[in-house]
Amino acid sequence: MDLLEFQARDLFERFGVPVLPGRVATTVDEALEGYEGLGGGTVVVKAQVRVGGRGKAGGVKLAKSASEVAEVAGQILGMDIKGHTVETVMLSPAAEIADEYYFSILLDRAANGYLAMCSLEGGVEIEQLAEERPEALAKVQIDPAVGIDEATATEILRQAGFEEKDHAKIGLVLRKLWHAFIESDATLVEVNPLVRTGSGYILALDGKVTLDDNAEFRHSDWARYHETAGNVDLEKQARELDLNYVKLDGSVGIIGNGAGLVMSTLDVVAAAGEDLPGQPKPANFLDIGGGASAQVMANGLRIIMSDPQVKSVFVNVFGGITACNEVAHGIVTALEMLGDEAQLPIVVRLDGNSVEVGKAILAEADHPLITVKSTMDEAARTAAQLASKGN
Repeated sequence: MDLLEFQARDLFERFGVPVLPGRVATTVDEALEGYEGLGGGTVVVKAQVRVGGRGKAGGVKLAKSASEVAEVAGQILGMDIKGHTVETVMLSPAAEIADEYYFSILLDRAANGYLAMCSLEGGVEIEQLAEERPEALAKVQIDPAVGIDEATATEILRQAGFEEKDHAKIGLVLRKLWHAFIESDATLVEVNPLVRTGSGYILALDGKVTLDDNAEFRHSDWARYHETAGNVDLEKQARELDLNYVKLDGSVGIIGNGAGLVMSTLDVVAAAGEDLPGQPKPANFLDIGGGASAQVMANGLRIIMSDPQVKSVFVNVFGGITACNEVAHGIVTALEMLGDEAQLPIVVRLDGNSVEVGKAILAEADHPLITVKSTMDEAARTAAQLASKGN
């Protein structure tokens, strides 16, 4: 579960992480009330959506007066950012930034532990920094039994190249962020940028938090995260249909059975799109589990095809308890149920139990939207190519 920025800000504040004051608004009038509550002056108005690239899309703007707040809030509210409609904005005072840093903690499944990443260079695309200048990004494995104590925080900052005189002040903030991470059952806490102001204060200026859905039974207060304005409509619709769906920032819709297979499919599609125009990437995670019935398949296709970013769909299923012939029948029937709602090309890869029967069902249906491929790599390339052409 990804939190909106203002939710991450509130979570940080609860654990003593230094943050700026913030006000949330869903209308221009509420934005003006929030501006007055902050005491006026220069503020930053930020779109609250669960997707990156807000600044480039015009979703982050400065305002120096009430009239500018009204104008900017009116521009941002309702705008579309990569398929996400802005329903909420956050106002916060403009900070006097002297230096920008990067810091994150994430669950590292490959190492059966946690990983901290830190850089003297914040406020940039961290993926680009890691690729082009990996030496500028320190990566430190965290012992789950120890966490980030004073010694570990010092080691993280030392590896990142911070001066020794800064270790105590910034290290304290890193330890508080660890506390927020572990107590909140998070899988990711990211601060970009973590800033030093002109007065020497350390602030978490922009935060990103992902919570582990499996831990929700321990947190009765998480219900408000589902109900908050700004939630991605497709994810809400998927939950109502009991679909395990997460929206991503890409153009290839993904349907698979089993979390492991779906995760592998995401990786293969991302790799297939690297050298294509537009670099098509996965648009979602959708695991239908063992439920490959026509209704489940129709629900999944309807959700994916409702995403304006999606240009092609990749159905990748390994037949086990649910045989491939049932999956194929579900796909064909789902398309009949959807009728004119189904407009996008669908690449299907089946393997496992009754695969030949499943392929025969799809061949007999001869649906113009369906392309069948034998291997996952071949199917991923085809889906990526179709998405690239559709952009």
